Amino acid sequence: MTHIDAGAELDPVHPAPMPVRTRGLTAAEVAERVARGDVNDVPVRSSRSLSEIVRANVFTRFNAIIGALWLIMLFVAPFQDSLFGYVIIANTGIGIIQEWRAKKTLDSLAVIGEARPTVRRDGTAAEISTSGIVLDDVIEIGPGDKIVVDGVCVETDGLEIDESLLTGEADPVVKRPGDPVMSGSFVVAGGGAFQATKVGREAYAVQLAEEASRFTLVHSELRTGISTILKYVTWMMVPTAVGLIISQLVTTRHGIKDSVARTVGGIVPMVPEGLVLLTSVAFAIGVIRLGRKQVLVQELPAIEGLARVDTVCLDKTGTLTEGGMDVTELRPLQGADETYIRKVLGALGEADPRPNASLQAIIDAYPDSEEWRCTQALPFSSARKYSGASFSEGDGQASTWLLGAPDVLLDPDDPALTETERLNGQGLRVLLLARASRALDDPRVAAGVRPTALVVLEQRLRPDAADTLRYFADQNVHAKVISGDNAVSVGAVAGKLGIRGEVLDARHLPQNQDEMGKSLDKGTVFGRVTPRQKRDMVGALQSRGHTVAMTGDGVNDVLALKDADIGVSMGSGSEATRAVAQIVLLDNSFATLPSVVGEGRRVIGNITRVATLFLVKTVYSVLLAVLVVCSQVEYPFLPRHLTLLSTLTIGVPAFFLALAPNKERARPHFVRRVMRYSIPGGAVAAVATFVTYLIARHHYSGPGSLEAETSAATLTLFLISMWVLAIVARPYTWWRIGLVAAMGVAFVCVLAVPWLQHFFALRLVGETIPWVAVGVAAVSAAALELLWKWVDRRFPA
Repeated sequence: MTHIDAGAELDPVHPAPMPVRTRGLTAAEVAERVARGDVNDVPVRSSRSLSEIVRANVFTRFNAIIGALWLIMLFVAPFQDSLFGYVIIANTGIGIIQEWRAKKTLDSLAVIGEARPTVRRDGTAAEISTSGIVLDDVIEIGPGDKIVVDGVCVETDGLEIDESLLTGEADPVVKRPGDPVMSGSFVVAGGGAFQATKVGREAYAVQLAEEASRFTLVHSELRTGISTILKYVTWMMVPTAVGLIISQLVTTRHGIKDSVARTVGGIVPMVPEGLVLLTSVAFAIGVIRLGRKQVLVQELPAIEGLARVDTVCLDKTGTLTEGGMDVTELRPLQGADETYIRKVLGALGEADPRPNASLQAIIDAYPDSEEWRCTQALPFSSARKYSGASFSEGDGQASTWLLGAPDVLLDPDDPALTETERLNGQGLRVLLLARASRALDDPRVAAGVRPTALVVLEQRLRPDAADTLRYFADQNVHAKVISGDNAVSVGAVAGKLGIRGEVLDARHLPQNQDEMGKSLDKGTVFGRVTPRQKRDMVGALQSRGHTVAMTGDGVNDVLALKDADIGVSMGSGSEATRAVAQIVLLDNSFATLPSVVGEGRRVIGNITRVATLFLVKTVYSVLLAVLVVCSQVEYPFLPRHLTLLSTLTIGVPAFFLALAPNKERARPHFVRRVMRYSIPGGAVAAVATFVTYLIARHHYSGPGSLEAETSAATLTLFLISMWVLAIVARPYTWWRIGLVAAMGVAFVCVLAVPWLQHFFALRLVGETIPWVAVGVAAVSAAALELLWKWVDRRFPA
């Protein structure tokens, strides 16, 4: 069949601003433009550069504080009192290495998922990378394609472009030859070609595209919460540190160097330096783990975000069902001739150069007849729910045909709808072939059509969809199936996958957001949803306090994907959906979503655990400093003591706990949940340690008394910190018990081995005070248990 392209000639009303090159550039012209720099040279950034990673990990506020204190200790104290500086270097190195590994994973996945536009050169169309486009290139576009550079249309065939992501205008814009197109918009219907007028950094949406795909840790409750905590810690540190410095200079008994060392020993543990590192490492390792499962995380907080989701909106086609379909039956209506109908369907298939899944199934089933000639085409649109074409038949007769949703094209009382509903109830998809009496460009072309045949299609269910939906149900995440297909058909498909609940036709949903939200809370399956409604439905759910994830693969899902808290696209989906989604499932497997949820829960749950450890240390360090200043006594610890305690009770355990499996559902209010444990825990540890220190000061006298007092206080603080670790590590598994026990054994070794005693200046003198230290720690541990249980009841998370 011959196809007449009505848009091949330029519209005189919309003249192109430059010579039109429908055949594209020649190889020589491409080389000339590359030589003068007219190339689309904007790098696709899926991660920050190595230099940015190094700067972000090295030049931090707390590294500056610790670094300055470390330099002081290198000059005034023994090597072992400057160990904390080497720990910071190791931590920073680990952070850089892990983020670099995550960068390489992201970069390799981004290449797999990168769009490859079709460009005409020397009269031949070929796919090239986005960065290979040069000025004046002619780029072919079709449904789902994103406009990658600015340009002007040279050919159009029912071309409709959605510019809402740029302009906010929700309705698609019909484009004709000579009309401009803007990068960042996408094709919703029809096809054509445009000539590039602006490439590289001159293109309208380049900055948007760079920001959307950049490796980032912002816009995350976890990261925001930690930043808030660190801000308050800084406020507490400054006055406390000043007071401590003054008091130690006044009360020193052992010279200025020892006084400086003990002052630094009081300031260093106030800094929760490893908390930011572990959060970054946990996110980075999550990216690497998901990358191995072919999941591209375009924005890191998406890992955390999906773990917080309580409602997931699923697009049926491409998510619950596979892309392909099969024609199972053709039912003529009103005595129509089946042979003639087959010719019509074949011609309709040939009339659309970019068929969707339904039309592709029809093309496969009914080959085209060369006798028919297409004079005008109307591509399928999600908003219209039908496509069409006008033909000059072999015998000279002219006819116009529409193919689309029966309940959209037919009157509500048409008898064909009864049969359609029965088939829909079996989970089958039904299209109506109807003859139109009006011209194809008539806005009311669908009015008064004559039904000719029902085309019955069977959709292929994804084999992994049922298990994934069961997982979400077990995790108390509500699934909402939102589709443009007939509601009964969608409900039947959902039923086969185990989704139960009310089935609603979206055309009857209220317009008011609050009322729509109530309907969405009641219903489970929604059919005949328009692209704009999908977006409205996401907004209505969010207005009722839900955290919403949206999955999809078609252009009709783009707006909803962008507005959802988390957008998830299939790798085989349209370029536009991949561009706006935070998570892309490159292997198109819906079954990998639980892995993403699991990684998010691991990060959130584990960072909440280890944050408690770090902040208990910060609280007891600040309170100990305040008690020392108020009592005008020497600070009980040297930096080496607190380095040892931090390593055994926080540093090493936190690293293992942060990366451990954790399936606990993510809960909001991170700061409140962490601080409600850290403040009482730190207060008990500080008071108990100071009590032991004061008792020891009254008991010991003479040379070596300060070391004995410090050792007793260190023993109490270690035992209490170990109890905090034991509480945080619950529920116990064999490796958690082993981890806590190993830390205890390591401390016993320090107390038992003479050279370690000397290295860390820890020597328990006599029996009375060491047992007092143990007794105070035991009472404090009991107080911790009671206090944290009371906090759970009084301030539930």
